[in-house]
Amino acid sequence: MGIEPQRHITLIGAGLAGALLATLMARAGWRVEVFEKRGDPRVQGYAGGRSINLALTERGRHALRMADADDAVMRQAVMMRGRMVHALDGRLQLQRYGRDDSEVIWSIHRGDLNITLLDLAERAGAVIQFNRRLESVDFDARIARFVNERDGGVHPVGFTALVGADGAGSSLRGAMQRREDLGERTEFLDHSYKELEIPPAADGGFIMEPNALHIWPRGHYMCIALPNDERTFTVTLFLPNEGDPGFDSVRSGAEAKALFLRDFADAVPLIPRLEQDWDANPTGLLATLYLERWHLRGQAVLLGDAAHAMVPFHGQGMNCAFEDCVALAHHLQSTQDLAKAFAAFEAERKPNALAIQEMALENYVEMRDKVDDTGYLLQRELELSLQQRHPDRFVPHYTMVSFMRIPYAVAQHRSHVQRDLLVRHTAGRDALDGIDWAAVDADVLARLPVLEETAG
Repeated sequence: MGIEPQRHITLIGAGLAGALLATLMARAGWRVEVFEKRGDPRVQGYAGGRSINLALTERGRHALRMADADDAVMRQAVMMRGRMVHALDGRLQLQRYGRDDSEVIWSIHRGDLNITLLDLAERAGAVIQFNRRLESVDFDARIARFVNERDGGVHPVGFTALVGADGAGSSLRGAMQRREDLGERTEFLDHSYKELEIPPAADGGFIMEPNALHIWPRGHYMCIALPNDERTFTVTLFLPNEGDPGFDSVRSGAEAKALFLRDFADAVPLIPRLEQDWDANPTGLLATLYLERWHLRGQAVLLGDAAHAMVPFHGQGMNCAFEDCVALAHHLQSTQDLAKAFAAFEAERKPNALAIQEMALENYVEMRDKVDDTGYLLQRELELSLQQRHPDRFVPHYTMVSFMRIPYAVAQHRSHVQRDLLVRHTAGRDALDGIDWAAVDADVLARLPVLEETAG
């Protein structure tokens, strides 16, 4: 028997998903080339432009462990135990995500994470070329043309198969769409966002509780703050595009300061550069990307934001993309037939991507409008009680999404059943005193089968 030739894959995009997939495939013995339109962030500094903080959960950590990247990443992470809710009157309430500190999420800096993953990818043997923008693809000849962003030179590159890990504005998706209709549809949210910063305290430490995701819920809008390992917080204000308040009525730093003094008063002393940051930082759009098809036979496939960009309100965009990487690596290793691998990958991941896209949209309403609602808090109290009474059946929504790796679609279905159960059994109540536990237990046993923790 002859030696099997080294298998070859070409990745577009060296962001988080591209760098992780490059590591996984290179470690599996594949020849991996990566082309990135931006410069090397390790040379010129990280050019962000998008949210610099990300929430890392068990799904993402599992993928990092598969690449032996978890230890290096977790050295930079800041634990978040739950939501620290800031009421309009300044009162604070910590709402834990899980039962204890074994169920937490982690705040991670996008730029630091990207650099860590790039180093690991190159160490594994992947070849990464920066300042290379994908211009066009000849799918029949299997030649991709890249433009050198520094000198304008055009470089044709032969490929076996292309993987698009180049984000929501994917150039590869555009090339695929020109070849065949992918059924692309983008739905923009009628809200956008602006980023600000809370600096460290005078002594160099955190100026407020570091181990929480801070949230100022105000009905149709909200402000959040995530901790960084530099002892800063990244603040993100989410507002409607139109209205009072809205980005059409809050246009200047001075108008933003007035809004904060009215609605987020306890945050104002923490953001000394509020007006300057408002005027300097761009307003970010929020959208959900849907595709009917993620691949062109065995020639090209999309993953992460390139296939299913989502709004950030469940903190799962990166975690979902990392799950994509593990799944695609598995399917590529399972068969010599690229078309079969890409089809199997899409069949596995597309229903789950759709589920988390929908749950992310739902979570925005919960975060901005329900976390300080008395009815919601009573449902949360019942949820925790039922988790104790039926630990293998009644698993809270957030636990299924963030602390387990069951398919998103399974988590979504069970969450709908559980939410209906919580609403019905708390209707008309202001406390759990006198609740008919026998009836509630019977409902749980009838409607929720035992949840198997095994994940695909």
